[in-house]
Amino acid sequence: MSFDFTTLAFLAFAATAAGAALATITSRNPVHAALWLVLTFFSVACTWIVGGAEFLGVALVLVYVGAVMVLFLFVVMMLDVDLAPLREGYVRYLPIGLIVAVVMLVQMLGLIGVRALSQTPLADNAAVATVDVPNTTWLARALFTEFMLPFEVAAVILTVAVVAAVMLTLRRRPGARHQNPSEQSRVKASDRLRMIKMDAEKPPTPVEAAAPDSATEATP
Repeated sequence: MSFDFTTLAFLAFAATAAGAALATITSRNPVHAALWLVLTFFSVACTWIVGGAEFLGVALVLVYVGAVMVLFLFVVMMLDVDLAPLREGYVRYLPIGLIVAVVMLVQMLGLIGVRALSQTPLADNAAVATVDVPNTTWLARALFTEFMLPFEVAAVILTVAVVAAVMLTLRRRPGARHQNPSEQSRVKASDRLRMIKMDAEKPPTPVEAAAPDSATEATP
């Protein structure tokens, strides 16, 4: 069975995505896991672009790599994680970062080569390859007709994940100050402002303020 360059590139992207996903779930350092997850997202985006789903690939890079990863890191920093070792320096994260950057560069070059050598997508879907329909239009029709139920299930799962992330950050910790909206709404103006009457006192002059010190120095 012969493989052309497009098929080999697709298999390489898929293998890289699987390996990076395995490294993500086995890494004990959250920063390393985030870097491997970036590589996973980018590799999956490359497989989609090679397969003819350019819109999904670009959306994955822009949305997940650019926005969701920032949210992941924000949630990690909000959890009860010992951050002292994570702040010791970025030099020890440099090897993993260089590996991820080099692999992503190789994938981009391979993707450019695939698109330059062949304009025919790898997917076997005749609707995308033969019919003159934009990729976004075909995706919208398939998503809201044939795959409506999986799309709604994925939306529910993402909503539950957002609620769970918020609940993790709202745990009661000792020493932390929290707001009580019900008490804030019941507060009155007299509780916020209190007038106090005090007698005015004349501040001492500089000579009077220095006099006790001079007397103390003169005392044997």
